[in-house]
Amino acid sequence: MSALGESFARLTKGEAAGFIPFLLAGDPDLETTAELLRALSRLAPVAMELGVPFSDPTADGPIIQRAAQRALARGVSLARIFQMLEKLRPNELAPIVLFSYYNPIFQFGIKAFARKVSGLGLAGVLAVDLPAEAAAPLQKQLRQRNVDLIFLVTPTTSAKRLEKIARLASGFLYVVARTGVTGTARTLTDESQELVARLRRVTDLPVAVGFGITAGTQARRVRRYAEAAVVGSRLVEEAAQKASSRDALVRAVSKCARQFV
Repeated sequence: MSALGESFARLTKGEAAGFIPFLLAGDPDLETTAELLRALSRLAPVAMELGVPFSDPTADGPIIQRAAQRALARGVSLARIFQMLEKLRPNELAPIVLFSYYNPIFQFGIKAFARKVSGLGLAGVLAVDLPAEAAAPLQKQLRQRNVDLIFLVTPTTSAKRLEKIARLASGFLYVVARTGVTGTARTLTDESQELVARLRRVTDLPVAVGFGITAGTQARRVRRYAEAAVVGSRLVEEAAQKASSRDALVRAVSKCARQFV
C-alpha cells in the first residue's frame, strides 16, 4: 500500500483528520514553508499539498497567483523546493503531495523528477493541467516507485473521462467543488456532492474536495460525503499576512488551519 493509502486508512481509525492543507512553496520564503509543513503535520492531516509556483497558474485564483508571483520573484524553483525538502525528515511529516503544473515537471525530466520525488519520500504528485490522455509516461514512472498520481475531476467531467481517470489515478481523487478557479467562492453548491456520488460508481479510491473551501463549516459539510476537504487559498492568504516573526506567522497559519480539522 502507498503512503497515501495508509494515511487514508488511518482516517477510519480516528488517527488522522480528513483535512488536506495547501501551501505555496516559497511564500514568504522556503525556510518558512519548511516550518509550516512541520507545524501543520502536528494537526495530523491525511495529507498536505505543496504547490510549485508557476508563471501561468490558470487554475488558481488571485490569492495563490499573487503568492506564486512573489515566490518566483525570489527565485523559487522546483529544484530549490527539492533542496528545501531534502532537509526535512519525511517520517516526521504528514504525506506530501507535490501540486504542480506540468511544465516544471517536464522541464526537470519525467524520469529524473520521479526518481527525485521518490528519493525525498513524497507521497504523491498532482499535475493540475496534465490531461489523462497524456499522463501515461508520468504515471508509469511514479507507479514504479510507489508514488501516487492524483487527478482533478470537475463537475463538467464526462462519465467516460471519469472512468479513464479512475483507472489511472491512485492515492485519492481530487474533486473540484465547483467550476472556476481556486479561492473565489464563499459558498459551495451541490455540484461536488453529485460528482462524488458519480465517482463512487466507478472507483473505491478516497475522494478529497477542494476549490473554494474557506470556512470550517464548509469543510465539515464536505466531509459528510467525501473523505477529506482541501483548504488552500485561506491558508495561503494567512501566510501572506505580515507577522512580527517567522514563529508568529507559523502560529497564525496553524491557528487558522485548526478550524478546518
